[in-house]
Amino acid sequence: MPASPPVPAPGSIALRALNWLTAVHVQSYRLSGGRIGGKLKCAPVLLLDHVGRRSGTQRTSPLLYLADGPDVVVVGSAGGREATPAWWLNLRAAPETTVQVGSERRRVRARVATGEERERLWISLVEMFPDYDVYRQRTSREIPVIVLSPVA
Repeated sequence: MPASPPVPAPGSIALRALNWLTAVHVQSYRLSGGRIGGKLKCAPVLLLDHVGRRSGTQRTSPLLYLADGPDVVVVGSAGGREATPAWWLNLRAAPETTVQVGSERRRVRARVATGEERERLWISLVEMFPDYDVYRQRTSREIPVIVLSPVA
């Protein structure tokens, strides 16, 4: 089983650098309407807004996504780590939020795909980004497939 990438220690220079790079990515994406930072290995990227469930701090995470009709689908893979991504924990606590896809901002509500829907989406997600299958092999947890549906 391939090893998961290391997680930078809290307060470390590596974590500060990662946070800085993420902030630059988000700012570049927002300013360019997704022309900069809108793809990773040919997979599309969106910006997911979420509020820290403990801190109440507004956060934005760039994530790969799959378009599925009016919905967008994201994956809580954390690169195959055992820990659930913080953005997903935050969304479970407050599932209504906004995403930016290119230059368009949308109100959405998050839910977990289950059963046949999850299987159908997982196949499409792995076709789009084969690393998801590697991540699945790295972890014993079921990687959540999250559907973000438009809110009227």
